[in-house]
Amino acid sequence: MHNRNNITDKIFWVGTNDRRTHLFENYWPLPKGVAYNSYVIVDEKTAIVDTVEKGTMDEYLDNITEVLDGRKADYLIINHMEPDHSGSIRSLVERYPEMKIVGNKKTFPMLERFYGIKENIFEVQEGNQIDLGEHKLNFYMVPMLHWPETMVTFETTQGILFSGDAFGAFGTLDGGIFDDELDLDYLDEEISRYYSNIVGKYGRPTQNALKKLGGLEIKMICATHGPIWRSHVADIIAKYDKWSQYKTDEGCVIVYSSMYGNTEKMADNIARQLVKKGIKKVRIHDSSKTHPSYIINDIFKYRGVILGSCAYNGDVFPTMETLINELEHMAIKDHVLGVFGSKSWGGGGLKRLNKFAEEIKWETIEATPEALCAPNSEDFDLCEALAEGMASRLKELYK
Repeated sequence: MHNRNNITDKIFWVGTNDRRTHLFENYWPLPKGVAYNSYVIVDEKTAIVDTVEKGTMDEYLDNITEVLDGRKADYLIINHMEPDHSGSIRSLVERYPEMKIVGNKKTFPMLERFYGIKENIFEVQEGNQIDLGEHKLNFYMVPMLHWPETMVTFETTQGILFSGDAFGAFGTLDGGIFDDELDLDYLDEEISRYYSNIVGKYGRPTQNALKKLGGLEIKMICATHGPIWRSHVADIIAKYDKWSQYKTDEGCVIVYSSMYGNTEKMADNIARQLVKKGIKKVRIHDSSKTHPSYIINDIFKYRGVILGSCAYNGDVFPTMETLINELEHMAIKDHVLGVFGSKSWGGGGLKRLNKFAEEIKWETIEATPEALCAPNSEDFDLCEALAEGMASRLKELYK
């Protein structure tokens, strides 16, 4: 570490930055990398809180060795068993064989099945406390935020919440570890993209967790990814509250799939009509070029969603199918949906989008233009009707 990363005089960040991995969970793009955060509390007894992904383990173990400075690790707190946070447990057990592994009753079956570890376990329940000396650690269960075994650890002396994946972010920590040391404008999309794609499916469990933790005097949040929150604690909690209630702003996300540009022409026409009708926040995505994580992130921001696809082998275009499968799986709520498409002979794209509309149960706009080969004036009239219906509904909702 060379320079110790103090959170307080006795609590240290011992995490790592990963700028080599291209895909988080082998799916979500990481153009700005990702940080794996772990923490060490040095008191009468010592505790390590969460670990890191095994690909950065050597650096991580060096960080812990430097902070402990010859002392043993008494406890390892496992808030979440996903391997990007538990991947170094086995190596820590080998280095500190007497260390007690702290988790809840749902933690330990995963610990054994992932790593074959079933010794020196210490089970905690809701509200239990571990006394390290000056620092007291209380435990709160937050199941399905976003795995069933997830819990959070609250250090009561200084009001520090070790929150696991909650309040996390994509992006490495470039030179600083605290929110007020970093360019949050640069990380803004990575903060919301992390929530919308990793936590976003679990709006109700997030709301349950926020209510449970609402009585705590939280002065700092130490998540397992992204910045340590100390100056913007209320802001990030407010964002999670908004996002987990599926609250959105006035605006519309248009996503199209197009082989030869005809469906794209319809998307551009719809966008123009939306803007003419007063909808300024319009975001257009080509499903073949934009990863679903960025599209989903925008859908969490804006109420209106318009999807358009050409026909492809009698069905919807493959990249649009990927997106709507993601949306169905995530069960995002409370949007206004419009659909459109094009075909050259048998069709299929619009049929699949209409089926998606039935399954997702969002409010829908009646006009559903479908061009035959290239769009003509009648098709553009229907595109205008779709835009008119969407704009009118959004204006009504946000008046």
